[in-house]
Amino acid sequence: MRHLAAALTVATAAVTLTTAAAWNPAATAGKPSGDLTPIAGADRLVAALGVDPACPAKIEIGMRSDAKKPAYATMDVEIDPPLTASRTMLTSYLPPGYELGAKLLVAVPPETKEGTYELRLRTRAKTLKVPVDVVPLDKLDNGGNLALHRPVTASSQHTNANYPPCSVADGDTSSNGWAGGNGWNDATGRAWPDTIAVALGGPKQVSRVDLYTLDTERYPASRNGLRDWDVQAQVNGEWRTVAQVRGNIAGNVRSDFAPVTADAVRIVALASNGANDYTRIIEVEVR
Repeated sequence: MRHLAAALTVATAAVTLTTAAAWNPAATAGKPSGDLTPIAGADRLVAALGVDPACPAKIEIGMRSDAKKPAYATMDVEIDPPLTASRTMLTSYLPPGYELGAKLLVAVPPETKEGTYELRLRTRAKTLKVPVDVVPLDKLDNGGNLALHRPVTASSQHTNANYPPCSVADGDTSSNGWAGGNGWNDATGRAWPDTIAVALGGPKQVSRVDLYTLDTERYPASRNGLRDWDVQAQVNGEWRTVAQVRGNIAGNVRSDFAPVTADAVRIVALASNGANDYTRIIEVEVR
């Protein structure tokens, strides 16, 4: 199946796409498609209560044209209140057999009650319903990752794009959303150290930290990723260095150490690769 990827946006405006396929959007202007299938990247979405509003729950949504001709395609996005979604529709011209995809952000206001809500993706003839399970943070199935959706504090935050510190604990280890809400970039170029800490919600036994730094084809870790850092655990109110990484050029590094009981874990960044300018971290997992 051929795909067209939409850029991440929180707006409700139309998504403009291009493709190498030979088709003429103007020829179908104003003609809605009846052969349109809504799609979602997951059967259900889990959204935790009490997380930083800068890091809402995320799900991939989209629609596929099953029409025989290019057509103007629109899919409505509805969600049960008080939950809110980052867009109310997805719209584009689509050639036959093509899919349009986009990332949907789902925010959970603090007053939301625990329970199951519903996300609906509606085309003219079809509706796809996706359950949204809202759970307190302490009831969240974290898969063994003690840092997942826990509070994050950073020494600084770059303001020229969307680099929220909380995104290093959102469960997304991919660098594809860099500068779009997935990954932290500090604000003090060529000034070290930089720090980012994850509170664990109370004393937990930890013995492993996985760090994901920026690593894409355009921005490889060997030129743009984090090179040197210390892993610290907060034990009895004091920060203790439990692991060190030096000379790294990989996108993901696992640090194992003797188990300690800690209520927070901190990354102390000391240098990056290439121009040695900023700290760029995609995700921190604590186990």
